[in-house]
Amino acid sequence: MLDVRRLRLLRELQIRGTLASVAAALHQSPSSVSQQLSLLEQEVGVELLRKVGRRVQLTPQAEILVEHTSAVLERLERAESDLAASLDEATGTFRLAVFQSVALALMPATLSILETEHPRLRVTMTQREPESALYETWAREFDLVIAEKYPGHNTPWHPELDAVDLTTDEVRLAVPPAGNRFGDITSIAEAADAPWVMEPPGVASRHFAEQACRVAGFEPDVRYETADLQAQISLIESGHAVALLPDLLWQNRRPAVTLHRLEGRPHRTIFTSARRASAHSPGVAATRQALSRAVAEGQS
Repeated sequence: MLDVRRLRLLRELQIRGTLASVAAALHQSPSSVSQQLSLLEQEVGVELLRKVGRRVQLTPQAEILVEHTSAVLERLERAESDLAASLDEATGTFRLAVFQSVALALMPATLSILETEHPRLRVTMTQREPESALYETWAREFDLVIAEKYPGHNTPWHPELDAVDLTTDEVRLAVPPAGNRFGDITSIAEAADAPWVMEPPGVASRHFAEQACRVAGFEPDVRYETADLQAQISLIESGHAVALLPDLLWQNRRPAVTLHRLEGRPHRTIFTSARRASAHSPGVAATRQALSRAVAEGQS
């Protein structure tokens, strides 16, 4: 009988690429991981790893084992989910990944609901960019991720994950208040000569903003880069930049900047994603329900 724990190490190595990364993710030492994989090789009787420079590479036989291991782990997780669902109570530690605007607008109310109605559920929240958080949820580092999708920008697809829409919010042009520099701008085209603040390259909001400027006929002067939306608002409010910002930012606060609708009124979609094997577990169900109620409360 093959050892599932050792098979999981092999799968983790395929995902993460190095023994050191596997060890860090699973809180083990690299030597312990290497030793367990050597024992797995002895169990199966074939070579599983080959040295390529300073790294190791999976053999074709190891790839076969990883494919079956993924199915085994998914089945075991489904069994755990079904068992938990039969108890009809959300308990234990639940790992949630969120991005900043959701953390600011929805998580305080969501956590309050969960603490009141599911006191035995211990929720941990980590801020991550959606693209990396989806991958990490697929890799079993999180139980649920809240992600976003902008028009014309598809999120990474992982076959073991589901996707459930949570809400949508409009994206608008944010400019300084009237009387400040750039405060008379009312459209993207008029902002061709203005300095812009955007999130770093590689995220959906940056891709959407750059494309919107290019459609308007210019390449934006991205003078400021920050993933901190609070910092973006401060730069706009003080007259140093303009930006495209989603409405969810203003759910619990009055806008400190001037907002203008864009042509076509583009909307961002916010969704949650969990592994299909655990999608019906009490923790996932309770958290999704609490999030939906937080959205409704914010809109009332």
